[in-house]
Amino acid sequence: MRACPSGGARARQVPSVWAQDLLLFALFFAALMLLHAPLLRLPYFWDEAGYYIPAARDLYLTDTLIPHSTPSNAHPPLVMAWLALSWRVAGYSPLVTRTAMLAVATFSLLGLFRLARFCADLPVAWATTVVAALYPVFFTQSSLAHVDLAAAGFTFWGLKAYLEDCPWRQALWFSLAALAKETAILAPLALFGWEALAHLARPRWEEFFTPAERRSRALFLLVPVFPLVCWYGYHYAKTGFLFGNPEFLRYNVTATLNPLRIPLALALRFWQVFGYFGLYLLTVAGLLAMRRPPLTANGDVRPRIPIWMQMAFLAVLAAYLGFMSAVGGAVLARYMLPVVPLVMLVIVSTLWRRVRYWRLVVGLVAAAFVAALFTNPPYGFAIEDNLAYRDYVMMHAEAERFLALRYPHARVLTAWPASDELSRPWLGYVSRPFPVVRIEDFTASQVAIAAAASNQFDVALVFSTKYQPARPLLEDWLPWQTLKEKYFGYHRDLTPEEIAAQLGGKIVFQKNSDGQWVAVIALEREENARLER
Repeated sequence: MRACPSGGARARQVPSVWAQDLLLFALFFAALMLLHAPLLRLPYFWDEAGYYIPAARDLYLTDTLIPHSTPSNAHPPLVMAWLALSWRVAGYSPLVTRTAMLAVATFSLLGLFRLARFCADLPVAWATTVVAALYPVFFTQSSLAHVDLAAAGFTFWGLKAYLEDCPWRQALWFSLAALAKETAILAPLALFGWEALAHLARPRWEEFFTPAERRSRALFLLVPVFPLVCWYGYHYAKTGFLFGNPEFLRYNVTATLNPLRIPLALALRFWQVFGYFGLYLLTVAGLLAMRRPPLTANGDVRPRIPIWMQMAFLAVLAAYLGFMSAVGGAVLARYMLPVVPLVMLVIVSTLWRRVRYWRLVVGLVAAAFVAALFTNPPYGFAIEDNLAYRDYVMMHAEAERFLALRYPHARVLTAWPASDELSRPWLGYVSRPFPVVRIEDFTASQVAIAAAASNQFDVALVFSTKYQPARPLLEDWLPWQTLKEKYFGYHRDLTPEEIAAQLGGKIVFQKNSDGQWVAVIALEREENARLER
């Protein structure tokens, strides 16, 4: 069993390991930059514009860890600090932001590669890394300014140090993961709980648990709790709120602790781990492979990932499935990024061990992931999970350029996040801010409220706030629609034509793209005034 080197052995290994890691980092970074080249100058999207970029910009401009241009969500500041540092070195721009996030994604892929190489062998490590990089959720998150991929990357490095029995190194990596995103504390806590359970297990179950000689160092897994507690203490001292502003806490915690919502969310989490965007192909392939005997080479059976390592992964997976089903107002797939690649690693290793043409199977899964990047599914999904988010950004940028050219002094009715896109030029959509009247969405009730106050705005920028496929799956199953509306914030926007009719205006700009749309509606008085000018 390989272990954390010490003394002279470590001194001899460091130069070669550093050289290999630098070479691999350069290789992965170049590949990601090439693949993401068309996305690097896109304006900021959705949660980027709503929280992460404003928070990082406040740190960049004022050196404050607590954002003031947006309500604080109490997320630890590590990723925002990285962005602020990148802007100070290379200047504030979407290109710098996305390049900085690709560096984080590269670091995460390198951690996954090293973890897979330690658990399995080199072909499995390469295959797992490539498949993970092409998985649509991982791919799109690689250049978006969110915190989940950074938390995943540090978790991979922490797991590798844990398996190598390097206690201080695992404490460092898991601490950084928790300072990237607070939920990353689940990994070390799950491993600590698993090791605690090992003390109660019978000797015949020993192969399922961490080797006994390592359990005396289990307390190192609690070290990451300390910096996270320090951060929350600092946040409370500065804001008076422990876990973010009250609305954030209500949306993500108190409103989600419902005995019916939790199992529904758990089912969605299982789908995101084992079926989402082509993952079902990998899962089915792995299950079928388990029916076959292991392959042999020179009389030796191909080895599996040691059972205790697989069980450690399972402990982390179970913690994420359980916790992320109980909290989180939006059941976003990116929240599961720390564990989905672990599932990929175990399944790819199983295919390598049992299927002669395993490379072909993995290649087909990778091809399915690439296709899923460009093809939307027949059900609702978060458009940040594939390249549909690019369509959103491009359509909004075009609509807002139209507004700037044709109605440069208009008061604009819209909903978030377009309200931020129009009022904050530094998000990359407009050159000067528009006065904005904001409603929650474009449902009939909200549009009716706007129509009653139509003297407060001149034009409306309306858009699809939810992806709506042309022929959605389960559209006619009323119970599912009711559950989505009650527990997961689902709503149906009016069409641009319906909104225009209610507001008493006409559509002067419209763009559609595979389940998404955006339109500009001018009220009759504004259009008449513009024509008279």
